[in-house]
Amino acid sequence: MWLYLAVFVGLYHLLHWYRERQVLSHLREKYVFITGCDSSFGKLLARQLDARGLRVLAACLTEKGAEQLRGQTSDRLETVTLDVTKTESVAAAAQWVKEHVGERGLWGLVNNAGISLPMAPNELLTKQDFVTILDVNLLGVIDVTLSLLPLVRKARGRVVNVSSITGQVSLFGGGYCISKYGMEAFSDSLRRELSYFGVKVAMIEPGYFKTALTSKERFLKSFLEIWDQSSPEVKEVCSEKILAVYKKFAEQLEQKCTQDLSLVTNCMEHALIACHPRTHYSAGWDAKLLYLPMSYMPTFLVDAIIYWDSASPAKAL
Repeated sequence: MWLYLAVFVGLYHLLHWYRERQVLSHLREKYVFITGCDSSFGKLLARQLDARGLRVLAACLTEKGAEQLRGQTSDRLETVTLDVTKTESVAAAAQWVKEHVGERGLWGLVNNAGISLPMAPNELLTKQDFVTILDVNLLGVIDVTLSLLPLVRKARGRVVNVSSITGQVSLFGGGYCISKYGMEAFSDSLRRELSYFGVKVAMIEPGYFKTALTSKERFLKSFLEIWDQSSPEVKEVCSEKILAVYKKFAEQLEQKCTQDLSLVTNCMEHALIACHPRTHYSAGWDAKLLYLPMSYMPTFLVDAIIYWDSASPAKAL
């Protein structure tokens, strides 16, 4: 019996390994549009796919970022400036993409643009602090996706949304985790709707990586500004002890962050060019071994783990 079971498990893993490594043909004819290519994941993915021979259409927030990217890639790659929070900018970029892809359609859409700040306990924040993040990380993704869906459907292509492990476990206050939970829900419904047209939707859920989003300096500057603007009543409730805790969090986060960004971009690439892409990709050992398992744990246990490394308010019961 055990021998049969071992043979079955071995054959299953062999088949899985084989399916994972099957790659599409005619990659040089496929167009991929990527948002957030000024730095980090977006920039690396654009260079990676360009080296693969795909026709990359890279959207950057600034012309400076676009110019730097063009200087590091082949003449195949083309750039456009895009602010995902402005509908007129999204519409202009969608028209630009349509003119480039023509009747082929758009094979790949990678929603990578995102921000993480402001981040703080919810009571320290204002409604606008939440709106700032949701405009980019969720509403911007929806706007870009809806604008380009007809082109993706024409190519029977792929939509790749870059979420986070915080879309599975809410680790801190502010709009970031909310936006990632929203992206997970949007992607799930989109995947089911587009499956009828041969379009596949994949989610990339990285752990902590060393990018501009996890910069210690930017995080502390943002948090101190939020603290200074908070009311005396809220400061009294939270206590200044929370400042020390967040400084420690920022320092530990920077040390724990994985530096190899290709762990994430390799997942994105696989979602775009594999014959059998996955629906979810966990990138980084912290995502695979800590946060993903936490998402399946009972609520009381997840809360206990998060409480263990958190500061209690000054007036806690």
